[in-house]
Amino acid sequence: MRQLRRVSIAAAVVTAVGAATLLLGQTADATTVPGNTGSIALSATKVVSGTFDGGMKRYYGTGNLGSGSQDEGQDPLFDLPNGGTLKNVILGSPAADGVHCEATCTLQNVWWEDVGEDAATFKPKSSSATMTVSGGGALHASDKVFQHNGVGGTFVIDGFQVQDFGKLYRSCGNCSTQGKRNVIIRNVTATYKGSVIAGINSNYGDTATFSNITIIGDSSKKITICQKYTGNSTGAEPPKNGSGADGTYCK
Repeated sequence: MRQLRRVSIAAAVVTAVGAATLLLGQTADATTVPGNTGSIALSATKVVSGTFDGGMKRYYGTGNLGSGSQDEGQDPLFDLPNGGTLKNVILGSPAADGVHCEATCTLQNVWWEDVGEDAATFKPKSSSATMTVSGGGALHASDKVFQHNGVGGTFVIDGFQVQDFGKLYRSCGNCSTQGKRNVIIRNVTATYKGSVIAGINSNYGDTATFSNITIIGDSSKKITICQKYTGNSTGAEPPKNGSGADGTYCK
């Protein structure tokens, strides 16, 4: 069993359990979106084939992409086919349905000022697909930041920052097509308020593996690191079935 340590550092109290660190009583914002180099309005989805480097420009929706709604069926600002890479981009508000990844893809240093329906949705059609989020951050996600749909695959979130969120990651709980999904979350800083770092469906064999997770400002420990659900393919709301490390689903 790992030892629980409580250490006083300046005005914050740090609680360390294994590789997870909670900074309690911290009130300063941890997630700061970098300054942009200009703004570009998108009235239609921009399809990214290969690599698109946005040069830290700020993209926001207008026209059909500018409603700012929470509609699950709306189009994204960016769509990445198999193998696409989106890098050095800031998504402003409204951001429509953010980014869609259709298969293996990479989001590198991508930032969301104000998450729309979801920051990004991943829809692989193969269990061998690998989706990677490297760096970047998101603010103000009333529901999910990253939505993992499709048949499965492995999703890696590395070096990301999030603040004021519902769930950082959710394996779809009621999609018509279900399968085992794996997520690896490492070197992530989450600042309260927030609800769940990762939500997975244990009945489909999902796994979530965590390392070097820092949680700031959650003195009441309201953020759940790993929430398990019983998923379905009928569209019904999936019930919770436990949380916390178990060595099998939540690692």
